[in-house]
Parts: sequence; structure tokens; C-alpha cells
Amino acid sequence: MQSKPPLRLGLIGAGAIGAHVIDFVANELEGSIAIPAVLVRTPRPQAANGPDYLTDPVAFHAGEYDVVLEGAGHQAVRDHVIPLLKRGVRVIVTSIGAFTDDALYESCRQAAEEGGTSLTLASAGIGALDILSGAAVGGLDAVEMTVRKDPSAWYGTAAEQMFDLDRMTEPTVIFEGSAREGAATYPQNVNISAAVALAGIGLDRTKLTIVADPTIETHIITVEARGAFGSFSFTENVAVAEENRKTGKIVAMAVTKTVKQLASAVRIGG
Repeated sequence: MQSKPPLRLGLIGAGAIGAHVIDFVANELEGSIAIPAVLVRTPRPQAANGPDYLTDPVAFHAGEYDVVLEGAGHQAVRDHVIPLLKRGVRVIVTSIGAFTDDALYESCRQAAEEGGTSLTLASAGIGALDILSGAAVGGLDAVEMTVRKDPSAWYGTAAEQMFDLDRMTEPTVIFEGSAREGAATYPQNVNISAAVALAGIGLDRTKLTIVADPTIETHIITVEARGAFGSFSFTENVAVAEENRKTGKIVAMAVTKTVKQLASAVRIGG
């Protein structure tokens, strides 16, 4: 029986997510998934038998891929996702907060249709999206989300200009509003709120509360929903990634699971 060629996976970004995926593919998925190229912002040394690290977007887009995984932020979604979808490449996006821009979201959807492929919004750092999107089919009345992270996670964000993060001694609400506004204001911290909103009742109806909490060392995220199905409350308490205090360890793990399932005969969830 002729063996199936490995799935060709392109990566945009080699940060905490991309680096984890590259290592996992090399150590666990050799022969089933190959990474021909990774698009990065700054040059980096090429590893023996590793992917090509490219800083030239033209060179990256000239490559042949079955799937491309984005893990480089909102601007990367704007710059690269549409042309990939139009040429028929499936794209997995982790920077879902980019889709607070309705025009971008619609353009990506149309590009996927034009290319005969699909756009996947990775669950990444948030669970319960399966039950939430299922509940949305029957009708949702309300979805509320609370994101709690220690003050250091909010350095370099709008909160640093509005609050004294260094001297914060008690949990402080730094944002209350819609998921659309929150994900746009804190693009590195609450992409998960955009994922919850798009799975449920939308960016404008999903209520988001963000808390800087000096009493915790983890990220605590709660999603509550009510609708025709009844109600549910989901909470996760996750360890912080060493590479980036704005994100949790579970993000890279969850994205790697998504990549693993690309080459799996059995897929769980979805």
C-alpha cells in the first residue's frame, strides 16, 4: 500500500505557539506532517532538517501548503490570510480578535468560498466552544465572560496608561463592555473573548469583564451562558506561559492538538 505524503503545514510566526508546534511536529509527527516554511519578522538561524525561516512574505506565499497556521497577531491576519484562502489553502487563525473588524471577517469568509477551502478559528486558550456553538443553534439569551490575570499581564496595554499596575493591591476591573471593544483594546490578552463571541451570540451582545488581580498567579477565565438549552458556567484556571505572561500555557497545547488532528484518523470535538 502506497504511503500517504505528509501534510504540508506553513506557519506564520514562531513565537510561543509556533515554536511549540515546530518542536511537536519534529518529535511526534514526523512522516505525517511536514513544515516547509515559517514566516518570521526577524532572521533566525536555520536548523538542520528544520523548516525554512523566511522574512520575505513573497517567498513564503510562493510555497506550497495544504494548511497554514497563523500565530503572529492581528496584523498578520490582515496581511496574509485572504491571499492564502483565495488560492485554496486552508488557514487556522489563532489571533481571532482581528475579526472584531467585520469587513475583514467577511472578506476572509468570501475568500474561503472563492478558494474552495475553509477558515478555522482555533479554540486555543478557551474551552467550552463546542457546547456554546451548539447552544447557539437553539438560541442564546446571554453570554458573559470574565478574564482575570495578574497586573503584569497588562503591561504594554491600554490599562498601563489608566491604572497604576505596579501598586495595585486588590482586584481591579480594568474593562467592562462588549467583546468587540475588549478584544480590539487588548489584542494580545483577550483574543479568547472574540472566539467566545463568534461561537455564541456575537461580538456586540457578548459581555466582557476584564480584571487585573494581584492576588492570583494564574489566568482565571469564566464563561456563562443562558438560552433555550438551559445554562452553563465554565471556568478554567491555567498556568501562565513562561515566554509571555499575557497568555496561558494551554494556548500552545491546544493549538498543537489542532495541528495533531490534521493528520489523525480520528478527530475529537468540532
